[in-house]
Amino acid sequence: MVVDITLSDAEVDRIFRALADATRRDIVRRTLAGEASVSELAVAYDMSWAAVQKHVAVLEGAELVTKEARGRERIVRGNPAQIQRAQGLLDSYEQIWRDRVERLDALLAEES
Repeated sequence: MVVDITLSDAEVDRIFRALADATRRDIVRRTLAGEASVSELAVAYDMSWAAVQKHVAVLEGAELVTKEARGRERIVRGNPAQIQRAQGLLDSYEQIWRDRVERLDALLAEES
């Protein structure tokens, strides 16, 4: 599967703001492992259902999870494609630093 890793500044901001919260990171982790209803997620946290729903809404806005109605429940699933896009961005930053280190190593080798 080929995933476009191009992200706008607004998308990057939404993703990393969403992931800045430990509860939201845990919800992403849980829903990547398997789908869960908002009610099932709420049991795992010391907060109200409404508070968990707000966390899910932030993650949904960042496209890190999807939510669908199934009867009276709202089922949440992690979105691996969006995680992969964010990982691609981080990989590109890592490559910038690796290139810098390689240039520094080459410069130091020339001076030796």
